[in-house]
Amino acid sequence: MRIAILTTDNRENDRRYDVPEPYFGTAPSGLLSGFAELQKAETGKLKVESGDVDTGPRNPGDHPRSVLTSSLISPAPKSPQVSGFSFQLSGFEIHVISCTQRPVGAPEKLAPNIWFHSLVVPKWGWLRSGYSGCVRAIRRTLAEIQPDIVHAQGTERECAIGAALSPYPRVLTIHGNLRLIRKLLKPRPWSALAIQSGIEGFAVPRFDGVVCISNYTRRAVEAEARRTWVVPNAVDLAFLSLGDERENIIQNSESIPQPRDQNPTILVVANVDARKNQIAFLQALDPLAARESFAVKFFGRCGDDDYGREFRTLVDTRPWASYGGMIPRDALREEFRAAFALALPSHEDNCPMVVLEAQAAGLPVMASNVGGVPDLVEDGVTGLLIDPNSAANMRDAIEKLLTDPSLASRLVANGRRQAVERFAPAVIAQRHLSVYQEILGHAGSERT
Repeated sequence: MRIAILTTDNRENDRRYDVPEPYFGTAPSGLLSGFAELQKAETGKLKVESGDVDTGPRNPGDHPRSVLTSSLISPAPKSPQVSGFSFQLSGFEIHVISCTQRPVGAPEKLAPNIWFHSLVVPKWGWLRSGYSGCVRAIRRTLAEIQPDIVHAQGTERECAIGAALSPYPRVLTIHGNLRLIRKLLKPRPWSALAIQSGIEGFAVPRFDGVVCISNYTRRAVEAEARRTWVVPNAVDLAFLSLGDERENIIQNSESIPQPRDQNPTILVVANVDARKNQIAFLQALDPLAARESFAVKFFGRCGDDDYGREFRTLVDTRPWASYGGMIPRDALREEFRAAFALALPSHEDNCPMVVLEAQAAGLPVMASNVGGVPDLVEDGVTGLLIDPNSAANMRDAIEKLLTDPSLASRLVANGRRQAVERFAPAVIAQRHLSVYQEILGHAGSERT
């Protein structure tokens, strides 16, 4: 089976054309690392016995590409065994296709079974033209590869439209529900979000099926999609490794690890905007800060709009709160290492990677009972679900985590088990191969 995966090279997003090798979003990176693990299993480099995957030592690098390539090229990571896994398909190869506006470094392969194709498309061929330049470049490359199936990662940029207008069997993964986000944020008619959400509406019905990373997405698209599957994102192996370390500490000390002489730190990792609800969360914690000692660290992009300016002012006036901006993935892992808990008070979310990463890393999670979050968090079992419109509810949940060590430890253990069993890259990659087989089998039956 030859699989073409259309995904964004984040050197284009970040305008980091000087970086020598590609790096991708956390969700496609996790999937690609899972495909690399499956290939190692097939060739005998990864041990697969009795439905388990057991891997060797991990040493992720600090380069931006380490989110993907450290787990593909370095020795396979050590993580808890993945139950329920079996390798069923041999002889598959992956071709990753990404577009950039400038020439960038393009290694032939990212792993023994993963090829990389970097396509240079001038500025006129992007959003303003409905990605017409990207569509043409993608079609030419697909004609050379001759894939059995094309998999588009996301509707945010050129990937969905590039695959939707290709002549091959095709599947789409929706990461951000742009039309739902548009209803919430109400952008200007010709803004980037408005245009992209229109492209999403055009593309979805033109796929043979849609991989939904949550039941929230499935409900949103099932009326227009030909078929749907719910397959969550794969978690970064480096966070599973961090969970190994924290788990050992917890077992030895019977408490969640926290640096000495430091208040328990709660992380909020999300771009700062009304959808993510940071201002209401800050204000909700004011009464709690008067009677409990803790710190809240915010990370993510913060714009210079009204919401961003108000957020910065509120943070600056609270000694227990701080804003650290955007930080690299390795720095984020270090923040997770020292943190007490994760909070995500969003008004809308699909399958937030930060929740998966927190569970994998061994942090208790408090997150909003919205969108696809309930797929990841069972209230009182793998985390705490809250109402983002209730200050009291948010405040009470944080107080429970701070004052009830047995609850926090139980949430950590259950969340970690779920991350290992449901979100490990090899498990998610195997589920995708099953989806591809189903699409190709259906296409074959239609032809006959």
